[in-house]
Amino acid sequence: MKVTKSLFGKTNEGVEVDLFTLSNDNQVTVKITNYGAIVTSIVTPDKNGELTNIACGFEKLEDYLSPQYLGSYPYFGCVCGRCCNRIDKGQFTLEGKKYALAVNNGPNHLHGGLIGYDRRFWSGEMIKETAKVGVKLTLLSPDMEEGYPGNMKITCTYTLNNLNELGIEYTAETHQTTIVNLTNHTYFNLTGGRENIKNHELELTAEKFNDTVDAIPTGKILSVEGTPFNFLVKKKLGQDLDQLPEGYDLNFVLDNEEGEMVYAGSLSEETSGRIVEVYTTQPGIQLYTGYWIPELTIDGNKKFGSYSGVALETQHYPDSINKPHFPPVTLAPGQAFNEKTVYTFGVK
Repeated sequence: MKVTKSLFGKTNEGVEVDLFTLSNDNQVTVKITNYGAIVTSIVTPDKNGELTNIACGFEKLEDYLSPQYLGSYPYFGCVCGRCCNRIDKGQFTLEGKKYALAVNNGPNHLHGGLIGYDRRFWSGEMIKETAKVGVKLTLLSPDMEEGYPGNMKITCTYTLNNLNELGIEYTAETHQTTIVNLTNHTYFNLTGGRENIKNHELELTAEKFNDTVDAIPTGKILSVEGTPFNFLVKKKLGQDLDQLPEGYDLNFVLDNEEGEMVYAGSLSEETSGRIVEVYTTQPGIQLYTGYWIPELTIDGNKKFGSYSGVALETQHYPDSINKPHFPPVTLAPGQAFNEKTVYTFGVK
């Protein structure tokens, strides 16, 4: 196993951006940049040993910064925060004080605002251990950045081992009571982009999901039984899409409020034989089948578009701060925030 650091590119302002490459002894390679803590690439072998990148991303920094990409921004591979997912009307009350955040997704706040952690520069430190390699990324988020209270220090540690486990661990501490909900927004396509994800098969252990209106939870938690949201027995993502004009984009309830490391589900694809298993300490997982992913022209070639990737975003529920019966997202001084997710890559 090894980890290396190289220059990924420079921003328009001349800021140098790093790329960290993690590789194990099984030909699994994961690339991560300190811009947005973005996973740019996950290369794994298929059932015939053919190596392909199974994550939606770019080989050059300039593509992440291009107006074409940012104009219909799908958050490829990044860490979303201070609060991922949506907050109703961008408003919440904390310790009796009202806060107003950017409204950047219809009438709501999404993924931390106009410049969330996905567009910040993190400091990186390589990890080289006997059992794993990785990179520890650190970010200081100042008081009232994007409207959130409290100076907060965040770490996101990516590790890869010879069990083909990509670990993502978050920690955070604050000097003032605040809210925090972190996720990684990698989109998977187990064919390496040769086909869309409608024939991918998904299994989720979740028996319930958040009822929503216009993507905001109503507060009700409903059974998946008899709905298109039932993945208790694995099925193709495209099987029930005719009932969902914009595909899947909702949070599934994992019944894991104690924060244990639990199996959440698996994504597989028959022609490649690839499978990704998801384990997490988080109480929820957002399934997003990428209806709004834009079609982009990269180096003269058309790439991506609707259903070109599927995101399995482990998280606390959307709009939790405004739903007192949801798992809490508040963090007070002296409290430790710690969440971990593991994606395990293999072949059937």
